Amino acid sequence: MPSMESGTTIAQADALTAGNHPNASPAYGEFTMMLDPSVYEALPDDWLIGITDVVSSTLAIKSGRYEDVNYAGASVIAAVGNAWGDFDFPFVFRGDGAAFALPPHGIMTAISAMRQVANFARSSLDLALRVGLLTVGEIRSNGHDVRIARYAASESATYAMFAGGGLKWAERQIKRGRYLVKPGSYTTEPDLTGLTCDWKPFPSQRGEILSLLVEPYEQASPEAFASVAGCVLSVLEAGAQHAQPLSRDTAVPRDGTRSLDLEGWSTVASNSDFRKYDDGLRLTLDCTPEQIETVEAMLVAAKARGEINFGLHRQSHALMTCFVPSGRPESHLHFLDGMGGGYAKAAEMMEAELLPLVSSR
Repeated sequence: MPSMESGTTIAQADALTAGNHPNASPAYGEFTMMLDPSVYEALPDDWLIGITDVVSSTLAIKSGRYEDVNYAGASVIAAVGNAWGDFDFPFVFRGDGAAFALPPHGIMTAISAMRQVANFARSSLDLALRVGLLTVGEIRSNGHDVRIARYAASESATYAMFAGGGLKWAERQIKRGRYLVKPGSYTTEPDLTGLTCDWKPFPSQRGEILSLLVEPYEQASPEAFASVAGCVLSVLEAGAQHAQPLSRDTAVPRDGTRSLDLEGWSTVASNSDFRKYDDGLRLTLDCTPEQIETVEAMLVAAKARGEINFGLHRQSHALMTCFVPSGRPESHLHFLDGMGGGYAKAAEMMEAELLPLVSSR
């Protein structure tokens, strides 16, 4: 396997690692490459886009149910992959939900899995999970796009990155009641094999766990957004290993028995999705208060210039939901969010900032 050195691509990444592009395009080993629009490739018009999110997730989080919210959010990834038979499809975990893409012949798999996880969330977790499905062509006909790139977080974990604004638009429509998958008359239990929450929350070692969303305004140039995002990363990831919020020193197994040696834990940390591009930056990092204040000032200035919108949330701990694909333990994936509301609270801040713009139109 080629090394993950800066700027290299991995042309023969394993087809069972998460997030493969349908044409098995190269995976990039440097995260800053995800800021370059030219590395993204368009999904075909007939591909399906699935979106899920927990209804009223911030209320559930306020009542201390953040782990249930994250588990419900990740459940569709496990259910679709286990039903599909492998994990060679693009997906992204968003904290209180997820998004995925499947080829057109996966429509029954997608509908069945989405009905199953919605029923599971309601009956087993007492959460309402909104689920919606539409085609890439429908998104494009409404002026947005869905493009995919692949980021090799490690030699055994590859994640899909999404660009084009299509997922954001689709999410808004689904929240308005469009493209919803209706409940089935008979729904079996989803196959969530491999989806676990083995570790207690991880406390910050640098000051605070930062959940950060940064998205470009539609009128902003890609170059302007890439410049802002690059500056944000340069501040927050000064010493990237320190910014990564998982530390073996603070890893406490829930059952009191599981443990990993240093090499094993290093693999867990490397396979985590603490940074991703999902129509914008989506980060869960361990930061100093000074770093956060510096970045917030940069983002406020960039927003005033009409380049970006952003939302952030600070908390004391990070959460990790783990997924180990059946038969492929070396391809384990680890989904991260902040314990105090994380991405859901950051999105709430972002949406609140947009309300004056919407009401003035």
